[in-house]
Amino acid sequence: MRDAFPEKTAEQISKEIAEKINVVIARELGVKTWQVTAAVGLLDGGATVPFIARYRKEVTGTLDDAQLRDLEERLRYLRELEDRRAAVLSAIHEQGALSDQLREAVLQAATKAELEDLYLPYKSKRRTKAQIAREAGLEPLADAIIADPSRLPDEAASSFVSEEKGVPNAADALAGARAILTERAGQDTELVHELRERLWTRGRVRVQAAEGTNPELAGKYADYADYVQPLESLPGHRVLALLRGEREGALTVAVAEADPRDEAALDEARAGYENAVSRSLGIRGGADTPGGKWLAQTVRIAWRGRLQPRLESDLRSRLFEAAEEEAVRVFASNLRDVLLAAPAGNRAVLGLDPGLRTGVKVAVVDRTGKVVDTATIYPHAPANKWKESLATLEALALKHRIELVAVGNGTASRETDRLAGELLARLPQPGTLAAGQKNDGAMKPAKVIVSEAGASVYSASALASAELPNLDVSLRGAVSIARRLQDPLAELVKIEPKSIGVGQYQHDLTPAKLERSLDAVVEDCVNAVGVDVNTASPSLLSRVAGVGPLLSRSIVEFRDANGPFASRAELKKVPRLGAKAFEQCAGFLRITGGREPLDASAVHPEAYGLAHRILAAAGHAAGTGRPAAPGVTASAVATLDPAQFADERFGLPTVKDVMAELVRPGRDPRPEFVTAALKEGVETIGDLKPGMVLEGTVSNVAAFGAFVDIGVHQDGLVHVSAMSSKFVSDPREVVKSGQVVRVKVLDVDVPRKRISLSLRLDDEVSRPGEDRNREDRNGEQRGTGEDRRRPRNGDGGRRGEGGRDGGRGRDRAGDGGRGAQGVPDTALAEALRRAGLAK
Repeated sequence: MRDAFPEKTAEQISKEIAEKINVVIARELGVKTWQVTAAVGLLDGGATVPFIARYRKEVTGTLDDAQLRDLEERLRYLRELEDRRAAVLSAIHEQGALSDQLREAVLQAATKAELEDLYLPYKSKRRTKAQIAREAGLEPLADAIIADPSRLPDEAASSFVSEEKGVPNAADALAGARAILTERAGQDTELVHELRERLWTRGRVRVQAAEGTNPELAGKYADYADYVQPLESLPGHRVLALLRGEREGALTVAVAEADPRDEAALDEARAGYENAVSRSLGIRGGADTPGGKWLAQTVRIAWRGRLQPRLESDLRSRLFEAAEEEAVRVFASNLRDVLLAAPAGNRAVLGLDPGLRTGVKVAVVDRTGKVVDTATIYPHAPANKWKESLATLEALALKHRIELVAVGNGTASRETDRLAGELLARLPQPGTLAAGQKNDGAMKPAKVIVSEAGASVYSASALASAELPNLDVSLRGAVSIARRLQDPLAELVKIEPKSIGVGQYQHDLTPAKLERSLDAVVEDCVNAVGVDVNTASPSLLSRVAGVGPLLSRSIVEFRDANGPFASRAELKKVPRLGAKAFEQCAGFLRITGGREPLDASAVHPEAYGLAHRILAAAGHAAGTGRPAAPGVTASAVATLDPAQFADERFGLPTVKDVMAELVRPGRDPRPEFVTAALKEGVETIGDLKPGMVLEGTVSNVAAFGAFVDIGVHQDGLVHVSAMSSKFVSDPREVVKSGQVVRVKVLDVDVPRKRISLSLRLDDEVSRPGEDRNREDRNGEQRGTGEDRRRPRNGDGGRRGEGGRDGGRGRDRAGDGGRGAQGVPDTALAEALRRAGLAK
């Protein structure tokens, strides 16, 4: 780019570009430029988004993780744009064609598409027909016909015939002149932009069934067999459905200038596009002269043969990019909800991986997640060993004091759930605890249906082989099901996000973009919750800010060789964990029961001095571990004025965060553990009746609605129009993946396996013969395949059945209880009490 600006140094150019990018991002995010500049500086310096969002609030003006992720993505795009801009300017400059006007146009291009439009005439390419015609001296012929359309084209072309130049006759001369004019129109960037935007706002997508499609595939896309919709209003999920149908050979998708079913409107629209091309070429007058007729045909060829196909390709790309952006956003949002689902906590769990012929795989994990027993039972056909299976489960439950039963949601899930129900009925009723007696887990357990999406992927992975080397592959799935009930986040990070099953057309998206987004979500979720460095797996540790796969293995190897870490400071002894990595990860790693109680909190070590000053002001002797005034508790911190602790190093945002952590040490941002109570006797889609009100769990949220698992092996769809009495633009405004909801069955189509549900419990049900799922309401439900069906380990996670307390089956336990004065009964709270820093 320096060649394009010889009066400026490379440093000046780089600085101006950086400032320009920061201004653009600030405008898009609606924040101050200095905030973006500060965040970019931290990112370029190696800081991670979770670290910046949590521990550098003063520097960035409290930009949150969502804003920082958007900033990071736009920064990547704009830097790529600037690199391409520099290459384009350099290439045009080398050709000696960089005028001031063109340079200004290139510098003002806001997107990669606009930049490529400008560069198109200067690209190094094979010789075109137009270029060959110019070399043969035919450009004056094209200009002559435009200047005097009254003259016969053949007569005008006769003087350009030359065997020597490769123009043997007048027809070839006219063909060359036409090639020059069509290329001239195609290289008019203003014209291309005008027609592209006109086609975008006025054009229609026309979809038809492809000939020769097999009946099964044709039925899958039946709703799109004759489909027309404006381009600009085409929903993203429908774009992906249409493109998939086209790719599978079931549909043909084209872009028309207007509604192709209205011939008059279509002819009028085409005339408008051709008139624009005529103006661009400087053609005046009608088509009633000999030259005018030739020019009109040339314009028609330029539009229909050159410009329209190119613009259709551009707009298809625009549609896909917007649809992809939406799909990635939906996937990331759903993934965040699933990863941050409520954990059951440290409870002994009996995990059941259902199966028929191969049996039900059983795994028992203790409160720490350690596998303590396994078995395989055959309660279902063909073996039908129901009683023997019950006896085996009862023995395991009593032996290991089981508190929860996790049932996978795959094949034979409801049959296995009935088995679990009978198991609960056979277990002894909980007795009354004697005064002072601790609940040791002998209470009657609850049963919960758990999504097993990705369990088989984990079972066959190298990670599972390393974690469970002595366990058969088939049993590892049961272990994963049990553990993901204890702590969904810790278990699901072991599985590739795309296998968790909450995506929308995930296999149709750009892999790199999707993976980048999903990895960011996983990182944000892990760091929001925090990780116990003495118990976490390498997979979980690798997601901590500043750690990564290699360093996580080093941490685990050091832990195995030297025993548990007694303090965060000991992390500095881990090989390759330098000062920068420690700064990034220390605040997200927890150490319970260590020498420093704050090591179990989200307070960063750099702020320990601040935390002790706050505690001292609350009535404690800083650093002594002994209360200065009896009766002063951590909750007294809440009465202090944060402003009195702010200084040049720690501003008000950090002070408030530290105080909040001291008031509620070790708090978990995840919600309370609840489960859905599935209706007894409703086990298959055939058991459903319109009008039923059921409880279920949201398994997936798409742009057009939410899928709900109501326990019949086929998720029902709550269309966005049936979510609220008010207008809903985004289904996630109402529900989230993993949420327990009550729904009303509106319609059941057993042959096609479609269930229509509503969150509005007063909605009327379908009348016989009425189809509630027509295309104009939610055509995306038909013919889309992936977003409707939920394979065993792929798409559409499921959660949920249980209820030890009857009623709606909500299990309220698992929150750890509350300590005195509102301090949560966590390991950190206990450590603070032992150290005399809290009651």
